[in-house]
Amino acid sequence: MSSNARIQNGDRTDLQACAAEDGSTGLAAAGAVLTIDLGAIRANYRLLCERLGGGRCAAVVKADAYGLGAEKVAPALAREGCDTFFVAHLGEGIALRKILGALPEIFVLNGLPPGSEEFCAAAGLVPVLNSEAQLAAWREHASRAGKTLPAAVQVDSGMARLGMPPEEVDRVAADPHAFDGIELKLVMSHFARADEPHEASNAEQRSAFEALAQKLPPAPRALDNSPGIFLDAGRHFDLARPGCALYGINPQPGGRNPMRPVVKLEAKVIQTREVPAGTGIGYGHAAKALEPMRLATISLGYADGWHRRATSFAFFAGKRLPFVGRVSMDSIILDISALPPGSLAPGTLVELIGPHQSVDEVATQAGTIGYEVLTGFGHRFHRVYLDK
Repeated sequence: MSSNARIQNGDRTDLQACAAEDGSTGLAAAGAVLTIDLGAIRANYRLLCERLGGGRCAAVVKADAYGLGAEKVAPALAREGCDTFFVAHLGEGIALRKILGALPEIFVLNGLPPGSEEFCAAAGLVPVLNSEAQLAAWREHASRAGKTLPAAVQVDSGMARLGMPPEEVDRVAADPHAFDGIELKLVMSHFARADEPHEASNAEQRSAFEALAQKLPPAPRALDNSPGIFLDAGRHFDLARPGCALYGINPQPGGRNPMRPVVKLEAKVIQTREVPAGTGIGYGHAAKALEPMRLATISLGYADGWHRRATSFAFFAGKRLPFVGRVSMDSIILDISALPPGSLAPGTLVELIGPHQSVDEVATQAGTIGYEVLTGFGHRFHRVYLDK
């Protein structure tokens, strides 16, 4: 009899992110293990470079390399030949500079909060200037410092999130002193719907970007994010800045994932038990055993980033083990009736993300995207980094 026949699961369970630890307390003290394959990240970078042909490929390592650890991920990409990195915040850029040293270019996507220009210049970072005000502040700092400072300019080609809108671009273009003391390293924008390859707005954004960039001083151009790299083969600009694809998320939703998987998440069994028919299971007795069942409780919960709202499964020896009842803060109950008795014991690892269930599948079950799964990882897992 199926698991659904065995239980009444009124709160169908939940799923999402995961937890993490840097290994300082060791595997024995952790409730779960997150394995991060740096070799797969490097292979994904190589694939993206090949896809771009002669175009340069940067790497987006914001949000601690999408939750996987910039301290490990960024040097691995640098060893693969990546010399250009993007972060979101100035603080991330300052930290990354300490990790990577003086040579790589590091762009700060959100630009600079007022008053932070000195810290950006001291760290040798390249701000992405998103407004006339940011441009003016950076220009004034360059004047006070008495030297030329690098910058990128982002234009809004149709996403209405960040970047100079067309009227600001026109005003900047008309000002002969707009870039005094500034070395323009890049003109960039961002696709809104590149993960929907048949949307007409992608071509419209490309045309709008080209027209806006043409008004600014000559500089390399960048538009493609991860999905953008898979649009219009051969129509890429000077630099692409992939993020999600590096970490194994499918840049072509609904199609085959060309990227290698990067993460594996396993949680330890805490306890197993047999329960009779009629037993209420978990908070609120959201599930009830309709016949005798065997259950296992694993050491993973929403405090680790695994969302309460998604129906999900664990896997062991190729068998799917459904969640039963609600996800707790630090634990999840599994139906292990499909396994031979004695298969699981305290300390046994079961798979949550891995060969049987991808990050994207976990995201779908949670009603979200793979980005949120990865960046939601907490800090209690034992982390293992592979690099081969």
